[in-house]
Amino acid sequence: MKFLVCISNVPDTTTKITFTPDNKEFNKAGVQFVINPWDEYALTRAIELKEAQGGGTVTVLNVGEADTEPNIRKALAIGADDAIRVNAHPKDAFFVAQQIASIAKDGGYDAILMGKESIDYNGFQVHGMVGELLGIPTVAPAMKLDMSGNTATLEREIEGGKEIVEVNTPFVASCQQPMCEPRIPNMRGIMTARTKPLKVVEPTADAARTEVAEYALPPKKQGVKLIPAESAGELIKLLRNEAKVI
Repeated sequence: MKFLVCISNVPDTTTKITFTPDNKEFNKAGVQFVINPWDEYALTRAIELKEAQGGGTVTVLNVGEADTEPNIRKALAIGADDAIRVNAHPKDAFFVAQQIASIAKDGGYDAILMGKESIDYNGFQVHGMVGELLGIPTVAPAMKLDMSGNTATLEREIEGGKEIVEVNTPFVASCQQPMCEPRIPNMRGIMTARTKPLKVVEPTADAARTEVAEYALPPKKQGVKLIPAESAGELIKLLRNEAKVI
């Protein structure tokens, strides 16, 4: 079975966010980048399923520039067999989905897995777009994934509960906890990752559909106002006029 696992390169969760002077781009200076944590669930589960089946391949796919390669190598160290990097800045969700679909359509992959969203934009968009572009089912967000032959059984969250679905390959799934326990690379994995294939391809000519007008930081938190219990009217006035929540 062939798995294609899509990973994003995102700022570490402890990063202090700043923007370029024109507020149109994220300022990468001094920022540590990591594999998107949601994508680690997809990667680890694909490796587990390959191992359980006693064969198959796990290919990692990233849409990004050369500075993403250290984290691609980390994915290889965790256990992926090979990697593909589309040499392009990930302009927007649709552009990324187009690049993934372009690689996947001729690759003969049985399952295309990715995290439910990236922790920088939290878009929850790419998996659905990829499934639509390829004309195959998409299950999101999946908390469990098991394979039996060409049939996948997935458990996903729905409002007020969960839903168990079956789908035949090929399919797309976005992943989240508690699908598995994400792995960390061991020394053997780090050493072998250096020689695993990493293919760089140029992007398709598709243009982005959106453009960033401006980034802005959220307003700073204001001081807490304590209202005496007997002053309910004043509290209501503040909630309506200042907090604007009622």
